[in-house]
Amino acid sequence: MIFDKLKKFDIVFDSPEMDCPPVFSSRDVVSGKVVLELSAESKVESLKLHAEGFAKVYWTESRSAGSSTAYTQNYSDEVEYLNRREVLLQADNGELTVLSAGRHEYPFSFQLPEETLVTSFEGKHGSIRYWVKVKLHRPWATVKKIKKEFTVIEPIDINTPSLLAPQAGTKDKMARIWYRNCGQVSITAKIDRKGYTPGEVIPVFAEFDNSTSRSVVPKAYITQTQTFIARGTMKQKRAVVATLCGDIVGARRRETWHGRAIKIPPVGPSVLQCRIIKVEYMLRVCVDVPGTSKLSLELPLVMGTIPLHPFGSRTSSVSSQYSVNMEWLRMAIPEQPEPPPDYSSVVSDEDAVQNSTAVQPEEDLSGVLQRSLLAYVQEFRLRPPPVYSEVDPNPQPITMRPRCMTC
Repeated sequence: MIFDKLKKFDIVFDSPEMDCPPVFSSRDVVSGKVVLELSAESKVESLKLHAEGFAKVYWTESRSAGSSTAYTQNYSDEVEYLNRREVLLQADNGELTVLSAGRHEYPFSFQLPEETLVTSFEGKHGSIRYWVKVKLHRPWATVKKIKKEFTVIEPIDINTPSLLAPQAGTKDKMARIWYRNCGQVSITAKIDRKGYTPGEVIPVFAEFDNSTSRSVVPKAYITQTQTFIARGTMKQKRAVVATLCGDIVGARRRETWHGRAIKIPPVGPSVLQCRIIKVEYMLRVCVDVPGTSKLSLELPLVMGTIPLHPFGSRTSSVSSQYSVNMEWLRMAIPEQPEPPPDYSSVVSDEDAVQNSTAVQPEEDLSGVLQRSLLAYVQEFRLRPPPVYSEVDPNPQPITMRPRCMTC
C-alpha cells in the first residue's frame, strides 16, 4: 500500500527567514510546496490543495425552565474569509500517475483576498484561523490528509489622525457614610494619543482631587476585552494586562501625575473589523471611594502593529519628549512585576451590574497572550532626541570691562 511507502508528507511555506514562520496580510501571496517522499514506486490519483480562513465562535449556557427542569443553550456562528482550491497533481485523462521512489515537490501559490482580512486570534470561545489543507488520493486506500496553519496580521497604523488624537476625560463621585455625604472625589486624566504598539510606555497625566475625610489610592490599569457574538447574544471575557499604582492621596488633598508610566506588555493587536469577534483595550484610571463603589474613568486604546513615526506628527511631541526624559529611569517597570489584579477588583459595582448579563467569571488569558503570534509584534524602540542647534538662539551681549592702565 502507498501508506507504507509514504515516508514523508509535509507542507512547507516559503519564508524570508529559515527559522521564522511567515506572516501574511491582505493581498499578500502565500507560496510554498508540498513534499512527498516515497520509499518505493507508487500510484497516485490526485494531490489537491484547499486554503481556508474562518472566524468561529461557540459556547453553551445552562438555563432553567422551572424548579426541576434545565436545559443547555448552544450559541455558534462563523464568518468565512478565505476559500481557495488548487489541483497540484492529476492526470488529464483520469488515469493514475506513477511516482518513482524518492522526494517529490509540488509548488503552490495563491493570493489572499483584496478585502481586508482580520488578524489571527485564539480564544476560549472563538478563534480566527487560516490554514492550508492538502489531500492525497490513491487507489484502494483512504485519503491521506495534512493541514498546516499560517498567521495573518492585518496592519494597524497608529500614525493616522484618529489614533493620534489625545484622549481625555473627567469623572467624579460623592462619598457617603450611612446616607451622609462625606465629600467628593474627582479624576481628570489624559493620554497623548489613542493608538499604541505593544512594548510602548504610556505617559498618564492625571489629577486626583480627594475632598473626603479618608485617604484614597489612585491606580491605572490596561484591560483587554474579548467579545464573542452569536445569534444576537454577546459573551465577554475581560482581563487586566498591566497595572500602575500611585501614592496615597490624603484627606482633602490633591495628587497630580505628570506623565506616570505604564508599560504595555506583549499583547495581540486590536481586532475591530470582525463581525463576531472583537478584541479591544482600555486604559482605566480609578480610585476606591470610601462608602461607595469604585470611581473609574475609561480612556479607549487601540493596539496597532505599525509604531509611531518619530517625526510623523506634532501630536506625538509629548510622547517623544517623555521617551528621552531621564526621569523615566526612576519609574522603570521592574523586571519581575507583581501580577495584575483580577478584573473584578478593578471594575466598579455599577459597571459589574451593567455587564452581568454578558460578562462571565474572569478566566486567565495568559495562554492567549503567550502565543507565537506575539513574536511578530513590533517591539518599542526609543526615538532619537530632537535636532538641536549649536548656535545659541538667545545670545547675551558681551560687556567689555575697561582695562586698568596701572596693570
